[in-house]
Amino acid sequence: MTATADDHALARRLATETGRLLVELRDRMAEDGADQWALKDAGDLAAHRFIMETLSSERPDDAVLSEEGADRRERLEATRTWIVDPLDGTREFGEPPRVDWAVHIALVIGGQPVAGAVALPAEDLTLGTDPSPVLPEADPSSPRVIVSRTRRPPAAQMLAKELGAEYIEMGSAGAKAMAVVRGAADIYAHSGGQYEWDSCAPVAVARAAGLHCSRLDGSAMVYNNPDPYLPDLLICRTEWADPCLEILNR
Repeated sequence: MTATADDHALARRLATETGRLLVELRDRMAEDGADQWALKDAGDLAAHRFIMETLSSERPDDAVLSEEGADRRERLEATRTWIVDPLDGTREFGEPPRVDWAVHIALVIGGQPVAGAVALPAEDLTLGTDPSPVLPEADPSSPRVIVSRTRRPPAAQMLAKELGAEYIEMGSAGAKAMAVVRGAADIYAHSGGQYEWDSCAPVAVARAAGLHCSRLDGSAMVYNNPDPYLPDLLICRTEWADPCLEILNR
């Protein structure tokens, strides 16, 4: 079974509409003087509710795994499972006017994300699997490795050192992955703690754009597992895939 055109369209529309809801909510609450904790909690809840209500209405027979919802084990027997992160980068969302936060929507069939979208709502931009993004030409200068503002994972440090790369700092996982899709970075290597909802939609979009996506050991990213913990990934331009995997697996 494969995704339909309607699945691709739904992923894009749902990510976009959830993003608009979040932008309006953040603007309104910030004007009222809400602190970052109130913003984060309200954003997580509102986005989760909207996504769940929409999927319940438009895909009532599909299972859903959401970061903000209870894990219903029937998803493991489902043919189609939506894996969503209603608000990826709650810290950045709670710090207006930061733009490096995202909404992740992906449909998984047979362990693979077959349709998906990542919205960057503060930039009024959504990238999806159909139509897929057009990957910019490679930057001829040294590679750029993208990392968090507060943490540089060992995998990223290894690659930056061996490849003579420069660091680019950014918030959410979705924003980082989309930076590679958009040509603002070349390599996103993460180690040390993520879940399926952190990477599922970004991997769907990155693959559609023609990027390499794998675990750090080069194995495939597989989704809708009994344990949704999926702690590492490598998203990069294809010309950097072999050098990165060689360094990471020495």
